[in-house]
Amino acid sequence: MKPYRVVVFDWDGTVMDSTHSIVASIQGACADLELPIPPASEARWVIGLSLESALRRAVPRLTAAQYPLFLQRYRAHFLRLDPDLALFDGIAALFEALRGRGVRLAVATGKSRVGLDRALAKLGLREAFAATRCADESYGKPHPGMLLELMQELDVAPEHMVMVGDTAHDIEMAHAAQVDGVAVEYGAHDRETLLLSRPLAMLPSVADLQAWLLQRV
Repeated sequence: MKPYRVVVFDWDGTVMDSTHSIVASIQGACADLELPIPPASEARWVIGLSLESALRRAVPRLTAAQYPLFLQRYRAHFLRLDPDLALFDGIAALFEALRGRGVRLAVATGKSRVGLDRALAKLGLREAFAATRCADESYGKPHPGMLLELMQELDVAPEHMVMVGDTAHDIEMAHAAQVDGVAVEYGAHDRETLLLSRPLAMLPSVADLQAWLLQRV
Protein backbone atom coordinates (compact mmCIF):
# COMPACT_ATOMS: atom_id res chain seq x y z
CA MET A 1 0.00 0.00 0.00
CA LYS A 2 1.56 3.26 -1.17
CA PRO A 3 1.17 6.19 1.22
CA TYR A 4 -1.03 9.13 0.34
CA ARG A 5 0.92 12.36 -0.02
CA VAL A 6 -2.05 14.58 -0.90
CA VAL A 7 -5.53 14.43 0.63
CA VAL A 8 -8.18 16.32 -1.35
CA PHE A 9 -11.34 17.36 0.48
CA ASP A 10 -14.72 18.32 -0.84
CA TRP A 11 -16.00 21.36 1.08
CA ASP A 12 -19.75 21.54 1.70
CA GLY A 13 -20.97 18.52 3.63
CA THR A 14 -17.45 17.14 4.12
CA VAL A 15 -15.49 19.94 5.78
CA MET A 16 -18.22 22.50 6.38
CA ASP A 17 -21.53 21.66 8.04
CA SER A 18 -23.50 23.54 5.38
CA THR A 19 -25.85 20.98 3.82
CA HIS A 20 -28.96 22.37 5.52
CA SER A 21 -28.05 25.94 4.53
CA ILE A 22 -27.63 25.01 0.85
CA VAL A 23 -30.94 23.16 0.80
CA ALA A 24 -32.72 26.07 2.50
CA SER A 25 -31.14 28.57 0.10
CA ILE A 26 -32.23 26.65 -3.01
CA GLN A 27 -35.75 26.29 -1.62
CA GLY A 28 -35.87 29.93 -0.52
CA ALA A 29 -34.80 31.24 -3.92
CA CYS A 30 -37.45 29.07 -5.57
CA ALA A 31 -40.09 30.54 -3.28
CA ASP A 32 -38.90 34.07 -4.05
CA LEU A 33 -39.27 33.46 -7.81
CA GLU A 34 -42.54 31.51 -7.40
CA LEU A 35 -40.97 28.36 -8.84
CA PRO A 36 -41.80 24.82 -7.69
CA ILE A 37 -39.86 24.14 -4.49
CA PRO A 38 -37.82 20.94 -4.73
CA PRO A 39 -38.04 18.49 -1.84
CA ALA A 40 -35.07 18.48 0.52
CA SER A 41 -33.96 15.08 -0.79
CA GLU A 42 -33.61 16.47 -4.32
CA ALA A 43 -31.86 19.64 -3.18
CA ARG A 44 -29.42 17.54 -1.12
CA TRP A 45 -28.67 15.27 -4.08
CA VAL A 46 -27.30 18.13 -6.21
CA ILE A 47 -24.90 19.40 -3.54
CA GLY A 48 -21.34 19.11 -4.81
CA LEU A 49 -22.21 19.83 -8.42
CA SER A 50 -21.50 23.21 -9.92
CA LEU A 51 -24.38 25.56 -9.12
CA GLU A 52 -25.47 25.72 -12.77
CA SER A 53 -25.59 21.92 -13.04
CA ALA A 54 -27.32 21.66 -9.68
CA LEU A 55 -30.05 24.09 -10.68
CA ARG A 56 -30.71 22.32 -13.99
CA ARG A 57 -31.53 19.21 -11.95
CA ALA A 58 -33.22 20.67 -8.87
CA VAL A 59 -35.07 23.58 -10.52
CA PRO A 60 -35.84 22.39 -14.07
CA ARG A 61 -38.35 25.20 -14.71
CA LEU A 62 -35.73 27.90 -14.09
CA THR A 63 -35.26 29.84 -17.33
CA ALA A 64 -32.11 31.50 -18.61
CA ALA A 65 -33.73 34.90 -18.06
CA GLN A 66 -34.48 34.04 -14.42
CA TYR A 67 -31.02 32.62 -13.71
CA PRO A 68 -29.26 35.88 -12.60
CA LEU A 69 -32.08 36.78 -10.20
CA PHE A 70 -32.17 33.22 -8.85
CA LEU A 71 -28.43 33.38 -8.13
CA GLN A 72 -28.91 36.72 -6.40
CA ARG A 73 -31.66 35.33 -4.18
CA TYR A 74 -29.78 32.08 -3.50
CA ARG A 75 -26.71 34.00 -2.36
CA ALA A 76 -28.82 36.34 -0.23
CA HIS A 77 -30.34 33.37 1.59
CA PHE A 78 -26.98 31.64 1.96
CA LEU A 79 -25.26 34.74 3.32
CA ARG A 80 -28.09 35.23 5.81
CA LEU A 81 -27.37 31.74 7.13
CA ASP A 82 -23.59 32.15 6.91
CA PRO A 83 -23.06 33.11 10.59
CA ASP A 84 -24.43 29.69 11.57
CA LEU A 85 -21.96 27.73 9.43
CA ALA A 86 -19.09 25.89 11.09
CA LEU A 87 -16.59 23.13 10.44
CA PHE A 88 -17.68 19.66 11.42
CA ASP A 89 -16.36 18.70 14.84
CA GLY A 90 -12.88 17.23 14.53
CA ILE A 91 -12.07 18.58 11.06
CA ALA A 92 -9.58 21.19 12.27
CA ALA A 93 -7.77 18.55 14.35
CA LEU A 94 -7.73 16.22 11.33
CA PHE A 95 -6.09 18.90 9.20
CA GLU A 96 -3.48 19.51 11.89
CA ALA A 97 -2.75 15.79 12.25
CA LEU A 98 -2.31 15.28 8.50
CA ARG A 99 -0.10 18.33 8.08
CA GLY A 100 1.94 17.15 11.04
CA ARG A 101 2.69 13.99 9.04
CA GLY A 102 3.87 16.08 6.08
CA VAL A 103 0.72 15.47 4.05
CA ARG A 104 -0.40 18.26 1.74
CA LEU A 105 -4.08 19.18 1.77
CA ALA A 106 -6.19 20.36 -1.16
CA VAL A 107 -9.82 21.21 -1.94
CA ALA A 108 -11.98 20.28 -4.93
CA THR A 109 -15.41 21.86 -4.57
CA GLY A 110 -18.54 22.79 -6.45
CA LYS A 111 -18.44 26.17 -4.66
CA SER A 112 -17.48 29.30 -6.54
CA ARG A 113 -14.01 30.76 -6.06
CA VAL A 114 -15.53 33.78 -4.30
CA GLY A 115 -17.47 31.53 -1.94
CA LEU A 116 -14.53 29.28 -1.08
CA ASP A 117 -12.15 32.19 -0.55
CA ARG A 118 -14.67 33.86 1.77
CA ALA A 119 -14.99 30.66 3.81
CA LEU A 120 -11.22 30.11 4.00
CA ALA A 121 -10.64 33.68 5.14
CA LYS A 122 -13.44 33.55 7.73
CA LEU A 123 -12.07 30.30 9.21
CA GLY A 124 -8.38 31.24 8.99
CA LEU A 125 -7.66 28.21 6.80
CA ARG A 126 -6.18 29.89 3.74
CA GLU A 127 -2.68 28.62 4.56
CA ALA A 128 -3.84 25.08 5.40
CA PHE A 129 -4.23 24.05 1.77
CA ALA A 130 -1.47 23.62 -0.78
CA ALA A 131 -3.94 24.07 -3.65
CA THR A 132 -7.67 24.50 -4.24
CA ARG A 133 -10.00 24.15 -7.23
CA CYS A 134 -13.55 25.39 -7.70
CA ALA A 135 -16.16 24.41 -10.26
CA ASP A 136 -16.38 27.90 -11.77
CA GLU A 137 -12.68 27.90 -12.71
CA SER A 138 -12.37 24.27 -13.85
CA TYR A 139 -14.81 21.44 -14.57
CA GLY A 140 -17.74 20.54 -12.38
CA LYS A 141 -18.04 17.14 -10.74
CA PRO A 142 -18.05 14.31 -11.67
CA HIS A 143 -15.65 15.41 -14.44
CA PRO A 144 -12.07 14.59 -13.32
CA GLY A 145 -10.70 17.99 -14.31
CA MET A 146 -10.28 19.47 -10.83
CA LEU A 147 -8.33 16.44 -9.60
CA LEU A 148 -6.21 16.25 -12.74
CA GLU A 149 -5.29 19.92 -12.34
CA LEU A 150 -4.44 19.42 -8.67
CA MET A 151 -2.21 16.45 -9.52
CA GLN A 152 -0.36 18.56 -12.05
CA GLU A 153 0.00 21.58 -9.74
CA LEU A 154 1.17 19.50 -6.79
CA ASP A 155 3.26 17.11 -8.91
CA VAL A 156 1.72 14.00 -7.40
CA ALA A 157 0.82 10.68 -9.03
CA PRO A 158 -2.78 9.44 -8.76
CA GLU A 159 -1.80 6.55 -6.51
CA HIS A 160 -0.49 9.04 -3.93
CA MET A 161 -3.71 11.10 -3.83
CA VAL A 162 -7.05 10.37 -2.15
CA MET A 163 -10.34 12.25 -2.54
CA VAL A 164 -12.63 12.61 0.49
CA GLY A 165 -16.25 13.55 -0.11
CA ASP A 166 -19.82 13.21 1.08
CA THR A 167 -21.51 12.68 -2.30
CA ALA A 168 -21.47 10.18 -5.12
CA HIS A 169 -20.32 13.06 -7.36
CA ASP A 170 -17.04 13.19 -5.40
CA ILE A 171 -16.43 9.46 -5.68
CA GLU A 172 -17.31 9.35 -9.37
CA MET A 173 -14.85 12.21 -9.97
CA ALA A 174 -12.17 10.24 -8.15
CA HIS A 175 -12.84 7.12 -10.26
CA ALA A 176 -12.62 9.22 -13.44
CA ALA A 177 -9.25 10.62 -12.34
CA GLN A 178 -8.00 7.15 -11.27
CA VAL A 179 -7.69 8.38 -7.70
CA ASP A 180 -8.90 6.56 -4.58
CA GLY A 181 -12.23 7.93 -3.35
CA VAL A 182 -13.39 7.76 0.27
CA ALA A 183 -16.96 8.58 1.31
CA VAL A 184 -18.05 10.14 4.59
CA GLU A 185 -21.57 9.33 5.75
CA TYR A 186 -22.40 12.51 7.67
CA GLY A 187 -23.01 14.80 4.68
CA ALA A 188 -25.47 15.29 1.82
CA HIS A 189 -25.88 11.81 0.31
CA ASP A 190 -27.30 8.86 2.17
CA ARG A 191 -25.46 5.58 2.61
CA GLU A 192 -27.32 3.79 -0.18
CA THR A 193 -26.48 6.51 -2.72
CA LEU A 194 -22.84 6.55 -1.65
CA LEU A 195 -22.53 2.77 -1.90
CA LEU A 196 -23.67 2.87 -5.53
CA SER A 197 -20.64 5.03 -6.36
CA ARG A 198 -18.26 2.29 -5.08
CA PRO A 199 -16.01 4.22 -2.66
CA LEU A 200 -12.86 2.58 -1.35
CA ALA A 201 -14.19 3.08 2.19
CA MET A 202 -17.35 4.33 3.89
CA LEU A 203 -16.61 6.28 7.07
CA PRO A 204 -19.41 7.26 9.50
CA SER A 205 -17.65 10.12 11.32
CA VAL A 206 -14.72 12.53 11.24
CA ALA A 207 -13.02 10.42 13.91
CA ASP A 208 -13.32 7.34 11.68
CA LEU A 209 -11.98 9.34 8.74
CA GLN A 210 -8.97 10.48 10.76
CA ALA A 211 -8.17 6.95 11.93
CA TRP A 212 -8.46 5.62 8.38
CA LEU A 213 -6.27 8.32 6.83
CA LEU A 214 -3.54 8.29 9.48
CA GLN A 215 -2.99 4.60 8.80
CA ARG A 216 -2.30 5.41 5.16
CA VAL A 217 -0.08 8.47 5.13
